[in-house]
Formats: sequence, C-alpha cells, structure tokens
Amino acid sequence: MIKSHPPKTWRSTRLAGVVLLVAARQMLGLDIATEGYFKAETARLSGSCLNNIHTLAEWQARRPGLCREAAEMLGLDPMPERTQLKPVITGTLNEDAFTVEKLYFQSRPHLYVTANLYLPKRLTKPAPAILYLCGHTLVMTNEISCGNKTAYQQHGIWFARNGYVCLIIDTLDLGEIRGIHRGTYSEKMWWWNARGYTPAGVETWNAMRALDYLASRPEVDAERIGVTGRSGGGAYSWFLAALDDRVKVIAPVAGIADLHSYVVDGTVDRHCDCMFLVNTYRWDYPMLAALCAPRPLLLANTDADEYFPLSGVMRTHDEVAQIYDLYHASTNFGLAIGPGPHRDTPEMQAPVFHWFGLHLKHEETNSEMAAVKMFPPLALKVFDKIPNDQINTRIQESFVAAAPCPETPVTLTAWRALRDGWMKDLRAKCFAGWPDESSPPVVVRLSSEESEGVVCDVYEIHSQPFVSPRICVVRKATVKKPREIVLRIVDGPLSAGADARKTMDRFGPAGEAAQAVFAPRDAGPASEEAQLRRRYMLVGQTLDGMRVWDIRRAVQALRAMGGFEDVPIRIQAEGTMGVNALYASLFEPGISGLDLHRMPSSHAEGPDYLNVLKILDIPQAAAMAASRCSLRLGTSQTEGWEFLKTMAKSTALGLRVEWVK
Repeated sequence: MIKSHPPKTWRSTRLAGVVLLVAARQMLGLDIATEGYFKAETARLSGSCLNNIHTLAEWQARRPGLCREAAEMLGLDPMPERTQLKPVITGTLNEDAFTVEKLYFQSRPHLYVTANLYLPKRLTKPAPAILYLCGHTLVMTNEISCGNKTAYQQHGIWFARNGYVCLIIDTLDLGEIRGIHRGTYSEKMWWWNARGYTPAGVETWNAMRALDYLASRPEVDAERIGVTGRSGGGAYSWFLAALDDRVKVIAPVAGIADLHSYVVDGTVDRHCDCMFLVNTYRWDYPMLAALCAPRPLLLANTDADEYFPLSGVMRTHDEVAQIYDLYHASTNFGLAIGPGPHRDTPEMQAPVFHWFGLHLKHEETNSEMAAVKMFPPLALKVFDKIPNDQINTRIQESFVAAAPCPETPVTLTAWRALRDGWMKDLRAKCFAGWPDESSPPVVVRLSSEESEGVVCDVYEIHSQPFVSPRICVVRKATVKKPREIVLRIVDGPLSAGADARKTMDRFGPAGEAAQAVFAPRDAGPASEEAQLRRRYMLVGQTLDGMRVWDIRRAVQALRAMGGFEDVPIRIQAEGTMGVNALYASLFEPGISGLDLHRMPSSHAEGPDYLNVLKILDIPQAAAMAASRCSLRLGTSQTEGWEFLKTMAKSTALGLRVEWVK
C-alpha cells in the first residue's frame, strides 16, 4: 500500500514484537547505565532534528548549510575533482526488448566502478533513467566475484522492458573488485573515525559519478533521472539525493531508519559502516530524507524487517512529512508498506515501479509485469582481469585527506594563531558531543578507609547522566592540604573496597603529595566493545573522546574537594589513556604537568576522536599541551615526533618538554 500521511498513532503488534526481540537481542551485554546513556543521547539528537523548523523560509535558509554538513560527514567536503570517467564497454548482451552493456568507469583515477547498463530498444527520443544502487549480496562464481549488480538484474530488466534506461552499479565491498565496508564493524580500523572516513562517502561519490555517466548518454533524458535501491542501496539512494539535485525522484527500499532504530533498538550491530555518516554535527537521519524535499520521495519497507524496523521508518516519515507540508507538496511524499522480512519481494517492487511511472513518466504504470532474472552472473561480469592500478581495495587510505604536518612556526604570534585554530576545530569537529560545560560535576563519597596514617577515599563522579566513574584519593591523614596531587589515569572500573586497599598499598603517598587514581568510563565486555564504540560514533562521539571529557571532570572533581581547590595537579598516564590525558589538558585549566609514557605518535594507532586527523595529530597536540604545562614524555618511538622536537628547540615558543626513557 502507498500512503501520503499515515496517522501518527499507527501501530503494529507484529512490529512491536520484532522491535522488542531485536532490542533484547542486540542490547544484550550492555549494562542498564550504558543503555540509559545511549537512550538519553539519542533522544537529545532526535528532539533537535527537525522540530525547530517552523516555516519554509527557515528551512530554505538552513538547507544549503545542511547540505554542506552532510557532504562533510560523508568525506565529500571539499567535493573531489570530477576527473575524466574514462568509460569502457567490455561487452553487450542482446534481448528482444533491450540490450545490456557491460561497462566500467573511474569515479576517481584508478577507483573503478563496474556496472551494467540496461537500454530499451527502439527508443525514438531520450528516455527517463533509473540509477539502481545495490544492497549487500555477495555473488561468487568459481571463487570469483561477479559483483552484486548481478543479484539485482531483475530491476534493470523490468525498467528496460518498460521504457527506462537503467544503470546498476556495484558497491565497493561486493563489486568485482572487493573493497572494505566493515572497517570498524569487524576489522578494528578505528582510525576511520579519526580520519572522518566512511565508505558511505565512497558509495555516494560513485553514485554521483554514475549520474555524470548517465547524463552523457544520448539515450537518457537528464532531466528525468530517478534513484532507487534496497538495503544498503536504499541508504545510498537518500545519501545521493540529499547532495545531488539532479535526482528528480527517489525511492529507497528497506534502507532508511532513525537513530533510535540503530542505537536503542540495536540494529547497528547488523549494519556495516557504509550505512552511516561520520556524525560530526550530531544529526538524526530524518534530516537526510528532508533534504530530498520537495522532490518525489517514496519510503518503502516491509513490516517485519529485522534490519530496518518499521517503527523507525514511521518515525522518519512523520518527521520528514513536516518539511513536505511546508512546501505544500505532501503528495510528493509517499510510504509503501509490504508484508514480510528483509527481502526483495514483488510486493515491494510494485509500488516502486508505480512511483517512478507517476513522477518520471507522469502515467499510471502497469506493474503486473514480473521483475525476473534472465542472465547467469558470469554473463554480466565486466572484467576478465582486475586492473593492476586499482585503488578500490585501499581507497580508505586516501578518500579523505589527512591534515599535513604544518611548518614549524617561528614566532610566538604565529604559534598562537595556529594553536587557536586547532583548538577551535577540535572543539567543533572532534568533541562536539561533550555535554554543557557550565555545570560542575556532582561528587559522592562512597567509602573512606584509614590505615597506618594513610587515608583512602573513594568517590563517584557524575560526569554526565548515566556515567559515574570512580576516583580513589590517597593522602596522609596529617596532611590536610597536599603540596601536589598526582592523578593517575587507568583502564578498568574501580570498586570502593578492594581497589581502595590496592590503591593504598601501591600508591601510598610520599611526602606532602596526594595520590589519586581515576578510571574513565569503561568499554564494557570485550564481546560488546566494537558495537558499543560504533554506537558512540552514531551519536556524534567516540568512546575515547568521551573519556577525555571524563578526565576533565575528574580534575574538576578534585578541585571541588575540600582542601584541594588550588593544589597543583600533575597527571600520569600511558598509552591510549596518555593521549586522552594529553587532550584533557588542552581544555582543562590548572593542570601543572603531564607524565606520559608509551605514547603512540599518531591517531592511526592511538585513540580515535572524530575527524582529528583532518586537523592535527598527536605530536601537534603534545606541542600545545607543552605550551600550557610541563610535559614529560616517555616513548620508545623515535619517528613521528619531529614536529614536537623542533618546536621544543625554539626558546621563543616557550614549550616545556622533557624526554625520558
């Protein structure tokens, strides 16, 4: 069925069961506090998505900026150069009503896109065209990838037999040249977040260049181009349409949902990285669909889809309908609901075919003709041999450029300008997910123990709702105001009993100093860590980025404790936590020194903060820290630290760096 505006009170008992099952299965292993955290963050982003748009003028004023943000979050700002496509047709298949051209083009030099172009015969004038974007279907013959375009050939055949030109392109990961979609999902490539890279950007760019190719064909009416696809292809359909107004009609099938579906219902666990933006600006996904307005947009989904629960589709529909209403274009916004799970069924194909007939041909389309496959996969394969110069398998290394190491500033004025620019970008692009900084942390003492003149207090710090890491503070009972606090940042949760005694035994204070041990928020069980970290990215954060926030709150909490208000704080940490402490010192005043050991020299191996490698790397952050406090750096690496070493040699810049073994 197709609806324009379904009632906002619409419900399905079958749907409710599916969502509860998915939620129970996917959130298994995440504790109640963690679930509460992600529910709260998701609700915050969803509540600010489109609710503050009240007039068409407001929306039209914001839309260009939103398009730029979307492009940036896909790694497409600045937009890549439109280099020559260099299309090559490697073969042709002939049928009575249509032909199929097997072809490839280069969306960037050496980034190959394999495709099949379905052309109706006996065209007398340029025809409307469909760009079909494929979902995740692996097609192998004799251990050779034929490309997932071959799995969706029935759509190209149907469109061609009904008077459309249809181009079906392979995806990066399941094409004839097998790239990677699952860098954070399963390959531990967390540097993708730091680089601001998502394969969704590659898929969107390839689709944009596919439009360039379609527009170059004499058989195509470039003013009548539509896009559709299912699952992953559905997602790429709305990514493309949000950025490229050449798409006149859009029909994503089973590829659209909201943050609640991904994060709270937990369907993120089923999706690879190509489904998501790098959420720098903390969007909910209805924003993408809204950028399609007022062009004809059909949302199509089945009622028991385990990947895209219909509840998320309905919430998205209700949000986006408000924007179509502002344009007085509600008839351009449709909803098709079919029965069944996440499958390509005739019940879902028919309304899509009908939608394009209405809006590209302006006629009622006969959808009774079945969409059927006609060719074995090998017949549609483009390459006999994969090109030696292909970069598909390593495009993640170059698609989004890393910031180059800057020239060493020679004056204090130049250094301050460089530093201030970095700090502004870090706050806006990497740590935008931090809470409001105006309220002090709530500190609750959980226990206090004294032994042999040494007192150990354990506190819980309410860093933000649902996040309450602990800190152990050890001092001599006779010392009310220590000369210094040494704050050690460690991995793993601290308890109020055994950990307090361990802290007393291991870190007993020497002289007049106090010792504190702090463990930022935990990554959870190892089996859940990857999907938990992916949830953070979906709400515009990273786990380590929020640990930086926790360390800041720990410093603030120490300041709030009686007798510690103006006591110098020196932080000790190593490895990943050392980098987190380094960045915390950039934003939190009053840290007197950093003792950091076993430090990685790059975020390519270290903690991931969104987009950080587009701004700077760890040595540049270390230089900024050394201009604020003393830095003792212990690392076995000799390469990668040249910027910091050169900066430290300049007496004019005033950096305080000591290298230790």
